[in-house]
Amino acid sequence: MDFFEAVKGRCSSREFDTKPIDGNDLKTIVDAARLAPTARKEEPWEFITVTRRETLEALGALAPNGPFIKSCAACLVVVCRATKYYLEDGCAAVENILLAARALGIGSCWVAGDKKDYCARVLELLAAPADYKLVALLALGYPKGAFAPTPRRPLDAVWHKEKF
Repeated sequence: MDFFEAVKGRCSSREFDTKPIDGNDLKTIVDAARLAPTARKEEPWEFITVTRRETLEALGALAPNGPFIKSCAACLVVVCRATKYYLEDGCAAVENILLAARALGIGSCWVAGDKKDYCARVLELLAAPADYKLVALLALGYPKGAFAPTPRRPLDAVWHKEKF
């Protein structure tokens, strides 16, 4: 899929069918994530792919805004070392994940992590170091139904030249 098609067609999916995601597709998505821009060449990120149903159910129960994680095929968890720009770096990786998933025909939904009260429990559940920061939980799977991008404000409404 063309890059701009992926950008324009990306949307959040919260209902998934039961088809598993091919391991090579997951590898491609994580590879896209690691190629994101990073401040000071820190690359503070680590990526945890969860496909075991019991763990997906536990993650869905921990995240109040992500109960649909219980039914996704995989959850890609982004954690970062606590560097000065961990959140910016982690979010750049998240965007690459979302776009790579869409380009592969895989639905996704970003569930926030940073500063949420469940962060420590997620890190513990996944045996991640306690001093790492949970940036995001990304539900991945083949969506039930078609991709349905959300209408956006027109370009002329958000683009300012020289001054606001």
